[in-house]
Amino acid sequence: MILEGILPVLPTPFKDDGDVDLLAMKQTAQFCIDAGASGLVFPGVASEYDHLSSWERLSLLREVCEVADGRIPVICGGGKGQPEEIGSNIKKAGELGVDTAMVLIPNQYAGDEAGALQFMLSVIELAPDVAIILQNAPTPIGAGLDSDVLARIVNASPAIKYVKEETLPSGPRITAMKEAASDHLIGVIGGGGARYVIDELNRGAIAAMPAAEITDIHVKMWNAHKRGDVTEARNLYMRSLPLLVIQTIYRMRLTKYALTKRGVLSNSIVRAPLPEFDTFDEAELCTQLESLSSCFDVAPLAPVAI
Repeated sequence: MILEGILPVLPTPFKDDGDVDLLAMKQTAQFCIDAGASGLVFPGVASEYDHLSSWERLSLLREVCEVADGRIPVICGGGKGQPEEIGSNIKKAGELGVDTAMVLIPNQYAGDEAGALQFMLSVIELAPDVAIILQNAPTPIGAGLDSDVLARIVNASPAIKYVKEETLPSGPRITAMKEAASDHLIGVIGGGGARYVIDELNRGAIAAMPAAEITDIHVKMWNAHKRGDVTEARNLYMRSLPLLVIQTIYRMRLTKYALTKRGVLSNSIVRAPLPEFDTFDEAELCTQLESLSSCFDVAPLAPVAI
């Protein structure tokens, strides 16, 4: 199944006592499917995978796969660590029916093409039956590889079917990758929380991986662009961008806050060390969400009391 469209990265819901919330994970996955997502991504950086145990990651992924039930693809994130650990994560995901994995080239390979290549080939060797999305994220999260280096790594293995490009500026990098990569590369996927999605789509990105809080709006945006209604796509982009700008600071906390206000989650608890909202932040977020509420096709905005 070829990936395309909006592929939201699911957040990890937590109970009030701090444990992972498997039921809320199902609800979040179903929300994204109801909103029109073409696939589900878990775990990714936006899922706080650095703060999850291997058991938690696998248990949550199992819930996502059960909800998807083959209707749309599930993409697993390989996580961090040595190739052996990442390969093991991908194998376990494969046992749940996942056939596409996203692998981040870590930041220690910034400026080290040979090391980055060997890292990718080692992971691929351990998970030979899985299609690979090579995630190129900027430092300090990833290696932030230059386009020519990235193209050579992609060309070295037919298992690398996609690139998720998040190093800025992403637009020119997407163009360069499309021009330089081998025929086995199916396409380039946009990242960066969909803050540059129109430029990425104009340059031929086949999919985008935003966070999950406004999946229905991103799907509408994608569909409008796909049918050639650029005016509508840009209108939705401009309306949603202020919220996504705030997200660059609060990240997963904002995603969970918005999903809580939409009634999908019951709280916005995070494990990652992120800034807290104060009353001014909450007032602004409520204003932003209210301004977008007419675009919400599912999970209408719940009444907010501040």
